[in-house]
Amino acid sequence: MARVLITGISGQDGAFLARQLLARGDEVWGTYRRGAERTFSRPTALGIHEQLRYALVDMAEAGNLIRTLDRIQPDAIYHLAAQSFVGDSFEQPTYTFDVNATGTARLLDAVRTVTPRARVYQASTSEMFGDVRGEAVLDEDGAFRPRSPYAISKLAAHHLVGVHRDAYGLFGCRGILFNHESELRGTEFVTRKITRAVGAVARDEPGVLALGNLDARRDWGYAPEYVDAMIRMMTQDTPDDYVIATGRAASVREFATLAFAAIGVTLAWSGRDADEVAHDAATGALRVRVDPTFWRPAEVGWLRGDASKAARQLGWTATTALESLVRRMVEHDVRTPTASSLSP
Repeated sequence: MARVLITGISGQDGAFLARQLLARGDEVWGTYRRGAERTFSRPTALGIHEQLRYALVDMAEAGNLIRTLDRIQPDAIYHLAAQSFVGDSFEQPTYTFDVNATGTARLLDAVRTVTPRARVYQASTSEMFGDVRGEAVLDEDGAFRPRSPYAISKLAAHHLVGVHRDAYGLFGCRGILFNHESELRGTEFVTRKITRAVGAVARDEPGVLALGNLDARRDWGYAPEYVDAMIRMMTQDTPDDYVIATGRAASVREFATLAFAAIGVTLAWSGRDADEVAHDAATGALRVRVDPTFWRPAEVGWLRGDASKAARQLGWTATTALESLVRRMVEHDVRTPTASSLSP
């Protein structure tokens, strides 16, 4: 049994990770911040809430982090806590950097001070690659050209872990995870926005799905498989960096097309740019429109990952096809109604 601390345990990845660690027999602690969701809906949905231990932690408060590590004495720390929505980072760049970058610096300093032998996993992101030239398939040696305050903050945290690994002997793993989704994905993310809207259409609720950049292409995988990769990284003899991805890129338009197909609706797309729309090919009903207010000040058009190193060294490969992932999310949102993401 290991004692494990997950920062940001109430998020999608934190909940799935906690479930897998508990299944291994680990003692799992999770951090939450004051003012955040206190119902722990994701751990509750997975049936693990009562098996977890919680600690109130603010990534902006160094003393709080030191006291928490001193009390828990974790063997391993999975650092997932972050302001993780790219769109919000343009409106809150200082807050995003303080939580994601400076917060990571505070955590690493606390680890070095209190639990220097603890293993640390850093949740890095494919958004760090940013302005990808052409349609490159990105691996651990890919150039970083961040295009958002979020990506910049995560790149700073990524490098901080690398410096602590090289300078202080930290066992620090950096997982460069490409987009990974599930039925527990936050409703602010485009994939869940789409599947919730499709669920509403299946229930004959009125409205149209409004989206931003339909041409943005991402490498989308299934979140539970990605947290398994995190665990595999942390159980290696030597800390290293790994890209975790499916190797397939699909556009937001394709994701929406697959989602509607999951309820038997074929979309017919027409128009261009801000005037692009999608109608139900059978009934003519308007299902999707573009809303330019969702366009970001700086877009990342293409992200596709190469997880060959993870396959060789960790024995990890993605196994859930995009079609299966989308269908799973849609079926959940048909079965579990929430506030509609349709616009008038």
